[in-house]
Amino acid sequence: MTSNGEGQRRLRAADRRDLIARTIRTDGAVVVEELARSLEVTPSTIRRDLALLTEQGAIARTYGGAMSAGHTPEPTLGQRSGLAIAEKDRIGRWAAARIAQGDTVILDAGTTTGRLAHHLRARTELTVITSGLTALRALAEVDGIELITLAGTLRHVSQGFVGPLAELTLSRLTADKVFLGADGLDARRGICEASLHQTSLKEMMADRGREVFVLADSSKLGESPFTAWAPLDRPWTLVTDSGATDDQLAPFRALPDTEVITV
Repeated sequence: MTSNGEGQRRLRAADRRDLIARTIRTDGAVVVEELARSLEVTPSTIRRDLALLTEQGAIARTYGGAMSAGHTPEPTLGQRSGLAIAEKDRIGRWAAARIAQGDTVILDAGTTTGRLAHHLRARTELTVITSGLTALRALAEVDGIELITLAGTLRHVSQGFVGPLAELTLSRLTADKVFLGADGLDARRGICEASLHQTSLKEMMADRGREVFVLADSSKLGESPFTAWAPLDRPWTLVTDSGATDDQLAPFRALPDTEVITV
């Protein structure tokens, strides 16, 4: 990319990000420092642009730059809410039945954990820690549940809070059970998400609970739609729907410290 001098300096932020996205689609990859020189802005400005484009699913971050995402852009929460509705509800209902009176639980952001929260609405004497607006909406008016929010930076596309402030709050808490969602799930690499902010928080959530459950309908198994990963290097339970095939489940059943539940 070559510099256009004053013309480049006058680019609006949205136009600059559009130019960056087009450059990545054309060239396949970019480097922060080179973009900053070409567009005559600071590297920190470019990093903010790349962070926003990554949040939108338009690109994938690399060390020192970015590359083409190579996948379908991240669907919004509204789009996800219309997928696998019955399967997510069964998974959420099963997970809710595992929560005992007096438990403290962590609920990840997402549509399946949102269904889990829905099935807790008649419960009492629970503490729910969550980063997701779906769970917050479901439980905000439930008097019998103490609700703690991990309020950091809101990812609009996934309707969940992430970042240093959310992690700081979580670092002061522990839970009996943790329920994580996933955009994709690989037996070897763990949970796949669009953003490193998401995977960082998920790893921390798993570390703060005595028991860890990953709630993933069968369409997520074996899939890696994005480039950020949260490893699962402790005992955990996969909860998926009965539509999962033996081929999909076999890699998870082969893990030494993983229980597989189909509902």
